[in-house]
Amino acid sequence: MTRPGTLLGPSDVAAAATALDGVAVRTPLTDLAPGFAVKREDRQPVGAFKLRGAFHAASRLAPEQRAAGLVTHSSGNHGRALAWVARRLGVPCTVVVPDDAVAAKVAAMADLGARLVRVPADERESAAAAVVDETGGTLIPPYDHPDVIAGQGTVGAEILADRPDVEQVVVPVGGGGLISGIAAALRGSGVRVLGAEPALAGDAAASKRAGERVRLPREQVAATAADGLRATVLGELTWPHVRDLVADVVTVDEDAIADATRRLHAAGVPCEASGAVATAGWLALPTAERARRTVAVVSGGNVDPQWLAGVLDGRAGPSGAPTFG
Repeated sequence: MTRPGTLLGPSDVAAAATALDGVAVRTPLTDLAPGFAVKREDRQPVGAFKLRGAFHAASRLAPEQRAAGLVTHSSGNHGRALAWVARRLGVPCTVVVPDDAVAAKVAAMADLGARLVRVPADERESAAAAVVDETGGTLIPPYDHPDVIAGQGTVGAEILADRPDVEQVVVPVGGGGLISGIAAALRGSGVRVLGAEPALAGDAAASKRAGERVRLPREQVAATAADGLRATVLGELTWPHVRDLVADVVTVDEDAIADATRRLHAAGVPCEASGAVATAGWLALPTAERARRTVAVVSGGNVDPQWLAGVLDGRAGPSGAPTFG
């Protein structure tokens, strides 16, 4: 395994792209304003980018390892992706699910045949380790693994190939797997990589300021509607990528996330709260920084229906014209 502090690069991502050919969808870019487009990871078969890293990591296991089963801990999208991968490969899958996970996401994992183990959020990693001991399966974590990071990086490689004049890519940050992979893919390209995360889960922004990993309280992080970004601290492998390859990380409040969600849905982009955070981050930038040719990553569309209903009828966040100009 890659040691903490070792940075991946474009060649690692290119190898992952080969493994993902014919599996992950090459998702489109949708232009929403002059110089601003979104990368549509809501178009993946599981509704989120997580398929890329999950399949790449599983594909690199020996057949006998895969046969013993795939194991992870996830609040939703990664678990759903790994369950999809396991079904495709014909192997068992167990997902340790925190007790604050969105019900619709939990149901989607179960519908794909995953065995679910429900635990308090702070016990998810230890419970997953216990499942590995019990079953002999292989842990494929949601972000802190080099093969997962490289798989997620194919998002960035596609952006650069499809929009070679891009100047800035804005990426939502949870545990850091997606932004680390995209930063690795764009390493040396001159493209500015900018992170965006909920203010309530702003550990990456705090870590950038401090120069070391900062952990936030679970109860604070759990309060954001962006359930896919509720990591309390960056991973040991993802932190060096964020530290060294990411220009900055901006934070946005819950009203800004709701407002970006409304704007995206009005534009025909059915995002979840986490998927709207990069767009919210771009909307919050100073005018000069917004003027860069930018792609924001819509990381997924598996929205909590109850939350979305409140957002679309205006109960969550300020109202406003759903435009991006």
